[in-house]
Amino acid sequence: MEGCLLLPDSLVLEIFLRLSHTAVLRAGLTCRQWQAVSRDEFLWRELFYNYYRIPRSVPRHPSAFSWYREFKWLFDCIPCVEVQTLREHSDQVLHLAFSHRGHRFSSCSKDCTVKLWDTERPDGVISLVHSSSMRQFNWGYTQFSQFNADDSLLLVSGVYLGPHHSSSGEIAVISMENYTLLSRVRNKPYDVFGCWLNETHLISGNLHWIGNMTSCSVLWLNKAFQDIESENVNVVKRLFKIQNINASTIRTVMVAHCHRHDNPDLLLDYEAQSQARRQKGEQHSQHQPLLFDLGASGSEEELEEGEEEEEEYHRDSRGQSFSARRPQSSVSSLEQVIHSCKNVRSSDREIESKVAQMMGRVHTKAPESSLIQSAESAEDEDKTYLLFTTGSLTYSPHQIGIKRIKPDQMTTSGPVLGEERSSEFFDSLDHVIDIHGHIIGMGLSPDHRYLYVNSRAWPAGCVISDPMSPPPIAEEIDLHVIDLKSLREERRSLRAHRAFTPNDECFFIFLDVSRDFVASGAEDKHGYIWDRHYNICLARLAHDDVVNSVAFSPADQELLLSASDDSTIKVWRSPRMVRLAQASPRKLRHRSVNGKP
Repeated sequence: MEGCLLLPDSLVLEIFLRLSHTAVLRAGLTCRQWQAVSRDEFLWRELFYNYYRIPRSVPRHPSAFSWYREFKWLFDCIPCVEVQTLREHSDQVLHLAFSHRGHRFSSCSKDCTVKLWDTERPDGVISLVHSSSMRQFNWGYTQFSQFNADDSLLLVSGVYLGPHHSSSGEIAVISMENYTLLSRVRNKPYDVFGCWLNETHLISGNLHWIGNMTSCSVLWLNKAFQDIESENVNVVKRLFKIQNINASTIRTVMVAHCHRHDNPDLLLDYEAQSQARRQKGEQHSQHQPLLFDLGASGSEEELEEGEEEEEEYHRDSRGQSFSARRPQSSVSSLEQVIHSCKNVRSSDREIESKVAQMMGRVHTKAPESSLIQSAESAEDEDKTYLLFTTGSLTYSPHQIGIKRIKPDQMTTSGPVLGEERSSEFFDSLDHVIDIHGHIIGMGLSPDHRYLYVNSRAWPAGCVISDPMSPPPIAEEIDLHVIDLKSLREERRSLRAHRAFTPNDECFFIFLDVSRDFVASGAEDKHGYIWDRHYNICLARLAHDDVVNSVAFSPADQELLLSASDDSTIKVWRSPRMVRLAQASPRKLRHRSVNGKP
């Protein structure tokens, strides 16, 4: 087309600005001039903001090479293509967890098994390598699992089938070398879940009721190997003893190692980013989260038109009323609270609450120092935080409690068990973040800098007069982001996913965070993926029932798993990885036809 050369570049650019990205790529195949204009940075900046509906105040990712590459990366590297469905579970799948290497993952289910899967087969197909049933230990179901730091041990948490209205659970430790059971630890309430503190020690919970609505949560440090080398060596040690009021309890414990903040994967503070880019004249500010539905876009093949070869375009710096879907024979820990308190008169509850608060002030140790002040004065100091959900106004978990774990507390050595139990004092919380809603999920970023929290908000301005009557909760799930360095919430919450069960029935929805993405399940039969930097929803992952858990591979964030009440685990890969996997067999067949090895 010689005629196209008569058009000045500025006019061609004006025409391209009115086209879709796929039309621009096709037009770029026409001639060399149009191809050059079709790669213009200003053009792709406009296409990027318009297509993904991102506010102009949001800067490009700090490590992105170009607007064209950034557009292509977001379009092509989201794990949104279903490549495999695993059907080996016979009941609802509740939780998924990857090993730190990404070579294995575990799944927990209401069929009371924990299954282990291999992700490193040469053909890319995920396969089952081991399955253990926990029914022999009188478990109702398995609900959570976590690999230790060197992937040699697996923590498995489950619900114990005890007397009516029991909220007891157990934690089992399984060797990954020969799949033998190494130890079992009591865990109450069971939605404490449990977690690893380090390679050899794990944290569990216990609960003691002091009154109708007042209790004491004790968090224990347990040695994973319950071998007794000497009668003077402890295998368990009390970490903290915390008073609960207004029928609340501690749940969902997790550990954040804040020394990883030294080289964060991503800075979510746009102002901090802007300070490093002011010489370029870019203005940054906070923005409203938006939904971008990948399903409404053009085909992935259209985006690839005009490309002569496959590119590697990873970004360098990127390169509770928690019933947990209980069976009929088991009752959630919050249901136990409701059942035990429903016949207590409101006047008696009010008196007990006032007495508990007064006794708590007298018998609670004062915090040694403010976590925020200590964080500002000793930024280079390694810190380990214990994070958990709690509450002070009602039984539904609406606060994030934070307690610092000191180096001398990270081992079971120390005072004997009897001395630990004799303490009459409660430990104070070092910091509390109120979410103003029912918390139904938490997840840490890989660098442990940010805590992502799923919650269902209470109405604005609501006042809780009766702890046994929490406010109604929203169907929309808010995904809050908390900076564990400043201990403050960053940005506005992400939205797109929904939940429908009321306060006394809603359950935990596990989310996961990779270097660039955050994903969550929902009760609307979908999983969701957001971009952490741009604060937009990129994809919806369909199931036939509630999605309980999602998990990114730590070795490759373009691999995502989702688990559902439909008893399946779905495997999702990015369009780029699917295309590369399809290209490899073609190359092998081509070599075979041409007589090459």
